[in-house]
Amino acid sequence: MTPTEHNKLLDFLSEVPFFSEVERTSLLEMYKNSETQQFIKNNRIIEKGDVGDAMYVILKGKVKVHDKDHSYGTLTKGDCFGEYALIDEEPRSVSVTALEETSVLKITTAYFSQLMESDKGFVKGVMSVLIKRHRELDIIQEELASSKKEVELANAKMTGLIDGAMDAIIMFDGNFRILLANDSAKSIMENHEVLQRNILFFLDEAGADLLENLVKSKQEQNKNAYLPKIIKVIGSDGTETLHEGTLSSYGDEKEVFYTLILRNIDDRLMAEHKISSLETQTEYLQEEIKELTNDHGIIAQHKSMKKVLDLIAQVAQTEATVLIHGETGTGKELVARAIHAASNRSEGPLIRINCGAIPANLIESELFGHEKGAFTGATASRKGRFLLADKGTIFLDEIGELPLDLQPKLLRVIQEGEFDPVGSSTTQKVDVRIIAASHRDLLQFSKEGKFREDLYYRLNVFPIEIPALRERGNDVSLIADAMVEHFSKKLNRKIKKLTQEQKKLFQEYDWPGNVRELQNLMERAVIVSQNGEIDWSFIIPNSNPRAMEVQSAVEPDHILTAQEMIQLEKENIVKALKQTRWKVSGEKGAAALLGVPPTTLTSKIKALGIVRPV
Repeated sequence: MTPTEHNKLLDFLSEVPFFSEVERTSLLEMYKNSETQQFIKNNRIIEKGDVGDAMYVILKGKVKVHDKDHSYGTLTKGDCFGEYALIDEEPRSVSVTALEETSVLKITTAYFSQLMESDKGFVKGVMSVLIKRHRELDIIQEELASSKKEVELANAKMTGLIDGAMDAIIMFDGNFRILLANDSAKSIMENHEVLQRNILFFLDEAGADLLENLVKSKQEQNKNAYLPKIIKVIGSDGTETLHEGTLSSYGDEKEVFYTLILRNIDDRLMAEHKISSLETQTEYLQEEIKELTNDHGIIAQHKSMKKVLDLIAQVAQTEATVLIHGETGTGKELVARAIHAASNRSEGPLIRINCGAIPANLIESELFGHEKGAFTGATASRKGRFLLADKGTIFLDEIGELPLDLQPKLLRVIQEGEFDPVGSSTTQKVDVRIIAASHRDLLQFSKEGKFREDLYYRLNVFPIEIPALRERGNDVSLIADAMVEHFSKKLNRKIKKLTQEQKKLFQEYDWPGNVRELQNLMERAVIVSQNGEIDWSFIIPNSNPRAMEVQSAVEPDHILTAQEMIQLEKENIVKALKQTRWKVSGEKGAAALLGVPPTTLTSKIKALGIVRPV
């Protein structure tokens, strides 16, 4: 080897990190006593498991460090391997194979030990390298310790952030195994040992299918997406909660991980349900307000009606159940409103329901509410009138029309203050004052088995009898004047007040429809008025003698048309119904009075469009 080649070799060995501090003379001596070996591609230089007897320095070429098919990396010119063989005789932990034509310098353990014993310069150089490496290792360890603290601090902050989040955060793998769950997630799953459990087990069937489809579609990888539907979580103790959320994913083609963030919306749904309930109540009250636009208060000078006002004052401040009796149209609802307004419940709602105006198969749902699916057409849960009237008053108009099979349920509300909605096993508690009204003789009804006697006595704690309008003397004229003034303002027309002669017409008429009939006539009168004048003789029935005389004169020879015959039959049926208080069948019913079967009369009532006044 020429001097130039020697210098190049020594320069090369001096740049090998393991020998960088060794003197050149010692390196030359080491090279002379070491073996240079050549390996072609795929030749094995070191075999895993063999006992190490030398270290190697790559002079040229490239090798891979591996364990069977698993590669730990590659080494090239100037790199060393097999150094542990210099200090122990343990088996090789990896294999080394040439990736191309490679030349290595083999330094045996025996010769290395000899150098360490005989060449102080060699020892000093190797020790310098080791000390330098040790110092570098100390620096690296310090940096690692510092980095570890930073990582631990960052991890503590992240853990605190995740665990402190009110939303449930759940990380899981492609097999739906939970890898991380914060405290909120463990709370809704009612389980503190959820790691490695399948997240789908904590969802209802629809939620599990939704999450499974999102994950298996692979369309959501490396993306964030809102869950398209509300998801139901079922805890280990069976508690069900509703959530909305997002699903995000990260990873590569080999493995993907998912993060599910869920936000509980039970409180929001309850608030929305409360708002919906309030909106329903508002709509109901708005309808009531519309009805109240025609409500002129109770006008009373006659002693019979003043007695009613005294009774209202007596009972209003109590919690007693009130039963109001009077003919149709006498103002039973006005009395109920007056009792409520003067009571301690005046700040609460007053809910009205006409028991005779709702089909028998729906009245229970109207009163007590129903659950979704309780019957055909029940597509959503609904609160009944009793629940709407909680802390207030409920007015049960035409209570005599309440079906017999429903009366025990009403009796339970009066006695216990509780009921079960249709289709529900959950008992509802309410605090409601009950005011009932009827134009029927409920005591007689109870004796005939058409009304429960115990319910009658429960309702009849404080009875109030409202006199018919025809029994109230001059009250009819006072009410008429008030109504004319109201409709005049409403229709923007100026109408003169009633004269004494006109008032006489009002007092002579029988008013079978009572105040409601008076109200309808007053509105019609104002509509047809001319220049502030109203011909009351043509407004009030049977108050135009001349018209009656003409009718009487032409009747003997007058041939009625088919339409007139129909009208005459309709009037005759209505007259019979009024006399029997709208009772169709039975011994004292309108059918018996007219001499026709009840089924025939029912068909005629329907065909002629006869409707009972409310």
